[in-house]
Amino acid sequence: MIVLLFVIGVVAVILGLAASIALHELGHLIPAKLFGVRVSQYMIGFGPTLVKIRRGETEYGIKAIPAGGYIAMAGMTPPVAPLPEGVKPSLFRRIADRARAAQSAEAKPGDEARSFWALPVHKRIVIMAGGPAMNLLIAVVLTGVLMVGIGTTRTTTTVGANPGPGTPAAAAGLRTGDRVTAFDGTPVTSWAQLSSMIRAHDATPTSITVQRDGTQVDLTVTPQLKDVAVLDEAGKPAARADGTPVTTRAGQIGVAFARERAPEPVTAVLPAVGETIVSIAGVVIALPVRLIQVATALVSPAPRDPNGPIGVLGVTRIAGEVAATDQIDRTSKAAGIIGILASMNAALFVFNLIPLLPLDGGHIAGALWEGLRRRTAAMFGRADPGPVDAAKAMPLTYLVAGLMLCMSVLLLIADIVKPVRLF
Repeated sequence: MIVLLFVIGVVAVILGLAASIALHELGHLIPAKLFGVRVSQYMIGFGPTLVKIRRGETEYGIKAIPAGGYIAMAGMTPPVAPLPEGVKPSLFRRIADRARAAQSAEAKPGDEARSFWALPVHKRIVIMAGGPAMNLLIAVVLTGVLMVGIGTTRTTTTVGANPGPGTPAAAAGLRTGDRVTAFDGTPVTSWAQLSSMIRAHDATPTSITVQRDGTQVDLTVTPQLKDVAVLDEAGKPAARADGTPVTTRAGQIGVAFARERAPEPVTAVLPAVGETIVSIAGVVIALPVRLIQVATALVSPAPRDPNGPIGVLGVTRIAGEVAATDQIDRTSKAAGIIGILASMNAALFVFNLIPLLPLDGGHIAGALWEGLRRRTAAMFGRADPGPVDAAKAMPLTYLVAGLMLCMSVLLLIADIVKPVRLF
């Protein structure tokens, strides 16, 4: 049964990722067709084509390697004037010419007017931003289902289990099911507030009021002062330069409060997605350092950072563990899978906006640069510099694609040799 549940979790994430990729490409396809660009292919995956069907001028299909997708639009690169007689092309020019020749081989009569490069800058930006925007929309919808529909777990002010013998809570007479309503005469509205008040209190008797079986009960508790870890902005234990933990004296009463699942307001969804995007952007910005850390963890006993980059294999493994574990209920399992898919789409949104070809952000950056050049030329009365030739960036495109492939291989090896585990 455990193996079956593991497989269900893996399949759920694989299908969710495939659907996310399909919708990402749909985000490009729809505006491209609305703007009149000829789209010859809409493909999910890379490599050999497994199945395909033609509808009108577009061929729709699924390929063997489910590692992305693409749409093929006419005229991704503008035509350029041939070199003067006797002038030999540079290496970069030859690479760019090969890219243009490959595209010209699929050109059809009338493509000049229906080419991507012939569109106004703002329409090209809309087409290229459509894919990441679709991933952002998916992330928002899934986060909404998770937070508003299923709800999130939170610690309550209700005692979850009878306090252990000898603890201040046991001495005060707290019992399972008691809901704390006031501490030291101050009404309590949340666990965070109650926890903060207890930690800030000294070791002197203080009043604590609870609701027990519908009746208000006034008790007296004397917190114990203990050394507890100081948390940093990320919620992790802070450490000094020499690695020793930073601690502080804080009040403790020795009680575990119950957790419950409750729906969040709709207004909490966008801020939550925003926090996820900021967190992922931080990982992307520090990606070279993070990848070095992954490589170091592979050849050393150091643990792998669970908050670092994880490959597709690692994500599917985590989904399988979430589905198979007996440490959480079915609702929490479903919430875990939905949360994984929401985070994956947020990651696709951020990653695809990196301003480097062949990513969508590279095309957007090229269009913005073209718009800036043309506006600047018009402002100073200069001749129109014309469209930006993306083919000239093919060497950089190959470099970026090669680095992405190396990153994928490294994460694949790390996910096999030293996987990130939740349980």
